[in-house]
Amino acid sequence: MRISSKVECGIISLVDICIYSNNSVVTVINISARQNISAKYLEQILPQLRQADIIRSVKGSHGGYVLTRPAEKITLRDVIDALDSTVLGECSIREDSQIADAISECLWSKMTAYLQNFTDSVTLRDIADKLADTAADQPMYYI
Repeated sequence: MRISSKVECGIISLVDICIYSNNSVVTVINISARQNISAKYLEQILPQLRQADIIRSVKGSHGGYVLTRPAEKITLRDVIDALDSTVLGECSIREDSQIADAISECLWSKMTAYLQNFTDSVTLRDIADKLADTAADQPMYYI
């Protein structure tokens, strides 16, 4: 399975918003600086997430983005479907042979269903918590 950079950067930016929002907006410039993603590229991705009602934009000099619902209610499937609906779609193979039909039924259909169920079970909160756990495991050095 291939995940596009758009989907990967979309997930990264949403986790960034989840972590750094703290009841305030997160700007494209801040996401760009923290995650080393081009601001111009983010400006192409974030409107798609807004149209999918995953984030909402706040206009003005102190504007930016916030999640529309709690991070534990936003699944990876929501994000993937918003940015690239072909990732979790049905695999298309030749339909002119019984072997192809059997392969589709035994392999591709089951694999697609598994991926859809798995991405439904992983939320932005899960990723943010994993990041927090990883950071807590890092040794702290004092000078």
